[in-house]
Order: sequence, then C-alpha cells, then structure tokens
Amino acid sequence: MQVAVALVAVGLVAGCSPSRTASRTPATDRAARTDLTSSRAPATQVPAAATSTPRTTAALRPGERWIDLPMPGGSYRPQAEAGGTDDYRCILLDPRISADSFLSGVVLVPGNRKLVHHAILYRVDPEQVGAATARDAEDPRLGWSCFGDPGLPGKANGLGRLDSAPWVAAWATSGGEQRFAAGTGQNLKPGTRLVLQMHYNLLNGGGTDSSVVKLRVAQPGAHLQPLHTLLLPAPVELPCPANEHGPLCNRDASVIDVDRRFGGYSGATVAGLQLLCGGSPTHPTAGPTQTCARAVPGTIQIRAVAGHMHLLGKSIQIDLEHQDGSRQRLLDVRVWNFDDQRATVLAGAVTVRSGDRLRVTCTHDATLREKLPELAKLPPRYVVWGAGSSDEMCLGIISYTQT
Repeated sequence: MQVAVALVAVGLVAGCSPSRTASRTPATDRAARTDLTSSRAPATQVPAAATSTPRTTAALRPGERWIDLPMPGGSYRPQAEAGGTDDYRCILLDPRISADSFLSGVVLVPGNRKLVHHAILYRVDPEQVGAATARDAEDPRLGWSCFGDPGLPGKANGLGRLDSAPWVAAWATSGGEQRFAAGTGQNLKPGTRLVLQMHYNLLNGGGTDSSVVKLRVAQPGAHLQPLHTLLLPAPVELPCPANEHGPLCNRDASVIDVDRRFGGYSGATVAGLQLLCGGSPTHPTAGPTQTCARAVPGTIQIRAVAGHMHLLGKSIQIDLEHQDGSRQRLLDVRVWNFDDQRATVLAGAVTVRSGDRLRVTCTHDATLREKLPELAKLPPRYVVWGAGSSDEMCLGIISYTQT
C-alpha cells in the first residue's frame, strides 16, 4: 500500500493540472461548450468570490510590487517526443529573492495560446536549487522534460507529497491572475526559485512560445499566513459508449497505451489511485462518476478550493465530511467549464479537524469525445487517468493554512 501511495504521489504532485487541446480557439471552444451544455443546470459554487477574471489584473496594493519572469532566452520552441503530440517542459525561473517574502498573487501571460495546454508553477526551496540547476544543465534545450512533477528531491514522501505539494498556481490556456485569500500568501525564502511546468500540445502545429510569469510580492515585512496545497485525486474509469468500438476500448490496452505515451509512473498511478481510494487495481468499478475521500492529517483551515478535469468533464464537487456525519459542500461546479479553472477563495476560512474527511467527486461524459473536433478524430478509448489531451483527470485542489 505504501509503495502504491508513493507512486500516486509522484504522478500527481505536478501531473494533475489544467489541460487543454491546442487546436481549440477561445471563440470556438466557448461556442462548442455552450452548445453541448445548454440543457444542463447552471453552475453554482459555495458563497465565495472568484480569485480573478481570466484577463484582468488588479492594481497593486500599498507596498506591493511586481516581479516579471519572462521565458529565459525570450522564447521556447516545443518539441514532442517521437510519435507524440505533447511536450511537458520544466523551465527554471529565478525571482532573485534575497529576503523572506510572500507572494500575494501570480499572473500567467500566455505567449502562444495555440500551443499552451496548461501551466503549473512550483516552488523550488533553496535546498532543492542545486538539483534543479543540475537537471537544467543536463538538457541542451531550455529546461528539462518533466511529465509528472519536476523530479526534484523533496522532504515528504507518499501521502505527504499530496498533503503538502509545492504547488503555487495553475492555469488553463487563457492564463490570468490568481490572488490568494486576504491575509495569506505563498512564502518564498531567500534563494527560492520557481519551476514553470508548461504542457504544450502540438496538434495545432508548431511555433515558439514566450509566456511570462508575473509575481505579486507583498510589502516587505508583511506577516501573512503561509499557504499550503493539498491534492485530492480520484480515479477515472470511463468506458467507451455503447456505439463506439476499437482496440483501445479494452481497459488493459488503454492503460498500456497511457504508459507507452508517458512512461514513468503513469500506468502505476492508475492502479495506485484504486488502492488509495479503496478500489480494485485489477477489477475497478467503471462508470462516469468516480469519488475518493481522504482523512485530513491534522487541523487545518481551508482558504480556497478548485477542481480540475479535462475536456470530458461534466461536473465536480468537493465535500467536507465531519466526524459527526454532517457534510459541508466546499465546491459545487454542476457544469464543468474547462476555460474557467480558477480557484475559488472561500468567504471565510473553513476549519477541518483531524479525523474529518475531504471527498472529491467527478462526473465525466464519454459521449463528448465524438462531439469535440479535436477528440473526434482520435480512436475510441477507455479513458483512464492520464495527462494527455485524450486522457482525463479528477482532482480537487485545496489551499489551506495551518492553525
């Protein structure tokens, strides 16, 4: 069990991330999604304010400043592995932090939306910088290849990597600003660096990308509560619709294909998720809705919540299950919109005590495969957890402070 959990953690800490196929433009995507979801109920969330709008940046508050981090060298030309269409690239950024600082928000300005599939920003603590610069130097191209997490040694193992992920922020193609809950921030120690993991999808052709990250840094001496990230994954076991047939509609063949395309721990992650969530690695329960609950390691205060799925996502919920049997819904997205994956800052901190459980529930719709142009041209498949455009995820993302 511990080995399986460790494999899940390795595959999830960075591999769970907003994802989008490059061949879809914002205008056609919105039109397609509106058409496909017009009969569904309106999306609702808990009383809260969204962190930001995708294309606006709030004015600096007194004492705040921007640190702009352009792509080293100005741009990067994605290159997919032989036979593939995806390039996962970890790019090391140096904000030149010389004193303890807090981030109060981050912005991604995508350079080439045709190529940018998603982006995740990770913290590289000072003790990890040597390993990061070594990885960077090993590859003659900018950065290094990194399906899953950046591949750097960390302090935590197994479930600890899910309970305290070095996750700063994540974006879909449209980028935009993510501001953290008032009174909180991501703590950066002197010498800290950042890794920008870019997932490029080359289905829409090639080109270069010049994305920029902007860090909103709190005023010197600000005493903010440090934010941490907890990941809530659940399996994806989505069979082909009754009218679709093909070799990859066989689950075993599909898992082998995921492992072939991404290698590493991708196949083991599919099995590990079943063990983590109480299912069977060899005979999992298949269906459009999957769920997973995990006990909370200690008393925490939840400040923001987010969900993540890919293009077949239909709805996602995150619930807090108290020991007395009561339940509190933290996130309720009844109509999944890939283009709006912003975190939702809760109106007030929600206290979770040791022994309570957090549950994520996702529903996917396999029939969307034949309705979306970029998926319709691909062979039918039994969909499991994976990072590619034709794969899926079910992930709850919890931003919390410790009491």
